[in-house]
Amino acid sequence: MVFSGVALAQSPKIGFVNTERVFRDSQMAVRAQNKLEKEFQAREQELQKMIKQARDLQSYLERENLTLSDSERTKKQKELANLSRDLQHAQREFREDVNQRRNEELASVQERARKVILDIAEKEKFDLVIENVIYAGPKVDITDRVLKILDK
Repeated sequence: MVFSGVALAQSPKIGFVNTERVFRDSQMAVRAQNKLEKEFQAREQELQKMIKQARDLQSYLERENLTLSDSERTKKQKELANLSRDLQHAQREFREDVNQRRNEELASVQERARKVILDIAEKEKFDLVIENVIYAGPKVDITDRVLKILDK
């Protein structure tokens, strides 16, 4: 019985943080996501317009294929090809810009969360704080504490 008490006293204090939940549920992360949505809303609407134009032109070509003159058909096909090329380019740029901005916003959330986790670990004398585990019991899960401090 004496040995088990000694073993418990020497056990390392371990904590776990579900960083996915922190990056999804913290008010800071939600604000960042809302900011990104507002920032890119106009460009997304513009892309949707281009998609509709391409679909409408494709439908027109399919519907009027037999009645169009060869020159008119060729002209519309070139127009569709140019529109499709421009659309692909715009979509690629949009994705790259969104990803870059998301990474920038996420970096600030990550840095703030890291500071909070380190602060908790130091104040509560954790020997080890880990993330991304298959299972962590509620006794070692400090995610709620991290979220509470982040959301102050």
